[in-house]
Amino acid sequence: MTDRFTECFKRLKQADEGAFVPFVTLCDPNFDISFDILKTLVNAGADGLELGIPFSDPCADGVTIQLADKRALSSGASLDKCFKLISKIRAEYSKLPISILCYSNIAIVRGLEKFYRDAANAGVDAVLLADIPVEMVNKQHNFLKAANDADIDLILIAPPNASDAVLKKIAELSQGYTYALSRYGITGTDNALGKPKEMLRKLKEDNAAPALLGFGISTPDHVKEALEAGADGAIAGSAVVKIIENNLHDKGKMLSEIESYVKAMKAATKK
Repeated sequence: MTDRFTECFKRLKQADEGAFVPFVTLCDPNFDISFDILKTLVNAGADGLELGIPFSDPCADGVTIQLADKRALSSGASLDKCFKLISKIRAEYSKLPISILCYSNIAIVRGLEKFYRDAANAGVDAVLLADIPVEMVNKQHNFLKAANDADIDLILIAPPNASDAVLKKIAELSQGYTYALSRYGITGTDNALGKPKEMLRKLKEDNAAPALLGFGISTPDHVKEALEAGADGAIAGSAVVKIIENNLHDKGKMLSEIESYVKAMKAATKK
């Protein structure tokens, strides 16, 4: 297995810090600006990146990320272009942990083995399939085997209403990190941060991969709350994507605001 996420969490633990991992949609608003955005995120202090593959029906996402997907697809985004973009980032940051978030149809249409192999060749460390619950990981399509055969970590989502048995299974199978939902629903900044303390405690009890809390994370205070609740870090997506949306005609302002935002969020991870 790739060990960039493992090494990242180990380093942060030694420094007594949590992880801040921003999410953006690849090729939003286009390939070239997306590359500049990714470099800005990393240079501003992001500990890793979670990158969305644009999809026409992102059912787990709110309006902000839906619009980002639409912008990316309108600019000509494709899976191959997304992998090319990741390859460019990997060439610049050899130790950076990179995960991609996509929907299962994208992987199935390409063919699971080829999808994961192509992801690995691009420099991806981990893949989260947003619409595959733990119960489906080894059913009709063996996502776990295909991922591991390509040396890719399989990331699973831990919902706040999961039973102890489901959380135990997630802890058993999730690799790299566990995507812990702060609340039920879809992505976005309009909904309040949830209170997932009991779920996070259970995941640690079951020796799950480090938990990154997502959904509703948009401010430095949210990052602090996530760490206080027991998470190993936080993921923020819609807030970053909103900066892109608000500055589509001013790249300089867009990158400056992203830089300031990431620096503030990362500062909140320092205990």
